[in-house]
Amino acid sequence: MARIAPPRTLLIACGALAREVLALIRLNGWSHMDLACLPAHLHNKPQRIPEAVRAKIRAARRDYQRILVLYGDCGTGGVLDEVLADEGVERIPGPHCYAFYSGLDAFLAQAEADPACFYLTDYLARHFERLVIQGLGLDRHPELLPLYFGNYEKLVYLAQLPDPQLEQQAKAAALRLGLAYEHRPTGYGGLQDFLRRAS
Repeated sequence: MARIAPPRTLLIACGALAREVLALIRLNGWSHMDLACLPAHLHNKPQRIPEAVRAKIRAARRDYQRILVLYGDCGTGGVLDEVLADEGVERIPGPHCYAFYSGLDAFLAQAEADPACFYLTDYLARHFERLVIQGLGLDRHPELLPLYFGNYEKLVYLAQLPDPQLEQQAKAAALRLGLAYEHRPTGYGGLQDFLRRAS
């Protein structure tokens, strides 16, 4: 009996996940999956994410049998889920990438037990200077650091891959922000699980 080919699938993702999603596609041989990313800087204006995702969905419909969205709610206040319900498209569950890398239940339990944490992923460790320091204007106004980070106690690096250089960058970020440091290896976590179920 001939094996049925999986449906041609488009993954619409935040640009902050591109490297990890492409690695998973390659590692698992998911040749039926393509990736389209929206710019990671949309997180600075999360109200723009839902309609940007809708536009990607509509542009892709004629070329794909299935579309999946790799975004958390990411500050959209539920509007992204409303758009996806309108479009009949599923997304990975969770409020943000920290939760789906850690596993949603594990992340929520950790956040409840230790709520004063600032999180980095591999992407954020790699681009900390540009996204956090320059993005928040701390390079120009270091006096704002206590305003932004005064309620945090610890920087938690959720590491997707073992990478000594990124770990050093994450430690340096914690030092720069005046926070304690914790390293939590997550691997690809719930992102991998979601894509495996979808494959």
